[in-house]
Amino acid sequence: MTPTEQLEIETKYDVDEHAIVPALHELPGVDRVEQPVELALEAVYFDTADLRLAANKVTLRRRTGGEDDGWHIKLPAARGRLEIQHPLGRAVRNVPIQVLRAVRVHVRDHDLVPVVTLATRRIVHRLVDADGEVLAELSDDHVTATVDGEQPATWREWEIELINGGSELLEAAEPVLREAGANPASGPSKLARALGDRVPQRETWELPSKPTTADLFRAYATEQVQAIHLRDPEVRRDLPDALHKMRVATRRLRSALATYRPVVDREVGDRIRDELKWFAGELGGARDAEVLREHFLVAVSEQPPELVMGRVAGYIDDHLRAVYKEARTQALEALESERYFRLLDTLDELVAAPPLLDAETKAKKQVPELLKHDLKRMRRCVKRAEQAETLAEQDHELHETRKAAKRLRYAAESAVPLLGERAADLVERAKQVQEILGDHQDSVVARDLLRRLAVQQHLDGGNPFTLGRLHAAEQYRGDRSREEFLKVWPTIDFS
Repeated sequence: MTPTEQLEIETKYDVDEHAIVPALHELPGVDRVEQPVELALEAVYFDTADLRLAANKVTLRRRTGGEDDGWHIKLPAARGRLEIQHPLGRAVRNVPIQVLRAVRVHVRDHDLVPVVTLATRRIVHRLVDADGEVLAELSDDHVTATVDGEQPATWREWEIELINGGSELLEAAEPVLREAGANPASGPSKLARALGDRVPQRETWELPSKPTTADLFRAYATEQVQAIHLRDPEVRRDLPDALHKMRVATRRLRSALATYRPVVDREVGDRIRDELKWFAGELGGARDAEVLREHFLVAVSEQPPELVMGRVAGYIDDHLRAVYKEARTQALEALESERYFRLLDTLDELVAAPPLLDAETKAKKQVPELLKHDLKRMRRCVKRAEQAETLAEQDHELHETRKAAKRLRYAAESAVPLLGERAADLVERAKQVQEILGDHQDSVVARDLLRRLAVQQHLDGGNPFTLGRLHAAEQYRGDRSREEFLKVWPTIDFS
């Protein structure tokens, strides 16, 4: 049975034992409230001994007794929480591996153990519209929380959760519930209330109004590490574009460690860059196959039907599907490796206590010079491309130019809080060059693939005619991208 996902949007209230659930049938869109249903729920929450999940506002539980028995994972989302549900299976004390993977980025190779057991007597009131659709559920919960070695704690709370209704329903319900004696919940979840002050508090840090260069590095690095944490479970669930976004976050961080070498310990920074390069490489094969598949689905469809000899689209797609499958397996193995877990540990340390050589130099003075340095680096790459004696050499140097443009773009991104529109303009211009040269590099990779596939098709007795046409189209795409780059790149300036 495959896992299910849903966005959980709810509000919670503390109530005393004598509160009476108010009439809710007059709320907007509600036609009636169905007869209440009583449930006896038990939820065992799992975490590491040092409560890493709770510290990251993630919950993992095994729940029984309700309509949604199973393993539940709740992850922070932009609005509400994302809830992932897996079937119960046979495991009771050990978390199944398919469940564990969703929280690996926080747990890593530490053991998960039961930390809290919640017994809840729940009375559910379903709010239904005139068509019989459930808009929301109000749960009247009497909770008993047991933490090992301590006396059980009890309390009562109300939860109103959206099912098919809109946020205006929650807003309209609040004054009605408060009039009945409810108060905003003292904690974000039952688990948080049960654990209390045992949950480690994450240090908060904000970019100062007058930042140093080191402050800008720390802010940008923190953003990328958070992005890696966010994308990890998405990659494991094979969500669209998750591989690409995670790979970009590693590249941004690697680039920042290079740009900010004047203030970051180079030996430490270069070690981290090497590990980030390894990790991006582990993700790269699957991502490259994704890009090529999407491109060729369109490219073949644009060929005149009479010039498509044989099953060309399927031939290419079969190959790239196999490549993707193998590369994704490699990526998932990397995500389960001790090397990756130690990289995550190192990244946590990087943002908590950056290895700084200079923490005092004002960014306003130093950062423009760092951007100019990266721009000069890009110009040197362009010069080498212009002086290349062969097309292959030029293709290589244009690829190096693209990487230099990305580094410039990411450096400018990190400087936007300081330089505003001046840096934002540089971001857009560097991004334009990066995308043009990205198109060029994609054409180089596509041509190499088409040549290999054409040779194999010929050896197999097939007709590689259409593959040759596609190769010519890719050559044209590369030439056009090169010409466009030569027009655009001189517009990049930071004087």
